Amino acid sequence: MTERSLPAERGVEAARPELGGGAATPSFRLPDGASGGIPAGLGETRIGQRLFRWGHATHVMGIVNVTPDSFSGDGLLGAAGQDAVEAAVALARGMADDGADIVDVGGESSRPGHDPVDVELELARVIPVIAAIRAALPEQPISVDTTKPAVAAAAIEAGANLVNDVWGVAADDSLARLAAERRVPLVVMHNRAEARYRVLVAEVIAELEAALERALAAGCRWDDLLVDPGFGFGKTPEHNLELLRELATLHVLGRPIVLGTSRKSTLGKVLDLPPGERLEATLATTALAAVAGVDVVRVHDVRPNVRAARMTDAVVRGGR
Repeated sequence: MTERSLPAERGVEAARPELGGGAATPSFRLPDGASGGIPAGLGETRIGQRLFRWGHATHVMGIVNVTPDSFSGDGLLGAAGQDAVEAAVALARGMADDGADIVDVGGESSRPGHDPVDVELELARVIPVIAAIRAALPEQPISVDTTKPAVAAAAIEAGANLVNDVWGVAADDSLARLAAERRVPLVVMHNRAEARYRVLVAEVIAELEAALERALAAGCRWDDLLVDPGFGFGKTPEHNLELLRELATLHVLGRPIVLGTSRKSTLGKVLDLPPGERLEATLATTALAAVAGVDVVRVHDVRPNVRAARMTDAVVRGGR
């Protein structure tokens, strides 16, 4: 080792000890109890009986629509000769067998132009289904997709373990307060009444950050919060494609990312295909999501999406 190499090897203090080295310049210290603000991994979230370790795999959430008007044509209400509860349990069983990590039950369509559903009707749709799925699959994590605190509360009583709020960026924090009281995780999703933006991704991130702050103020634990950029909600097809290109940017929020692209209209517009023929397009977005480090993909067709996610994870995350 030569004398010239000492400063590089031993630092500035070794080179100029008479100047005090790094100690010669004052710097800030963290206040007592303050977080460092530097991401140190996403940690873990318990959803029901299962502990999810984020950042290691792309998890799959299967969709159970207890509606007559789902955009994708998979609503379980209204089919001749079909009992909705029995059909939902059979669907959930199949999803669990196909590798679904979470089953998401919803009783109100969120497609543009959908008919609003009152609390009583939504309760009548989803609570028997959640209770029946819980009885049939005691260890399966179940999510309830709702914007109504009364529905979320009853769903938790019936066996739901996660609240999925498609208006998570709204000023009303009642769902967040409920999730905090019941100690269940909460997905806060981005949404807007109009697709009006100046800088799309920056605004989505800013509004999700504000939603996270409201949820924390309402009493939610940081580790119990997930974020969803709201693909297809208050966004044009061009906005949705830009979101897909910039998915990795969402990691700045420091929380697990949920993404729902399955069978949505943007995929149909790109390929000029109806909902029932959008599987390949959905699989492409699942692979893109896995590459970007998305933690949960919300899908209708569980088995092929599980396979696409696991294959992509094997390449980009080193396996599952």
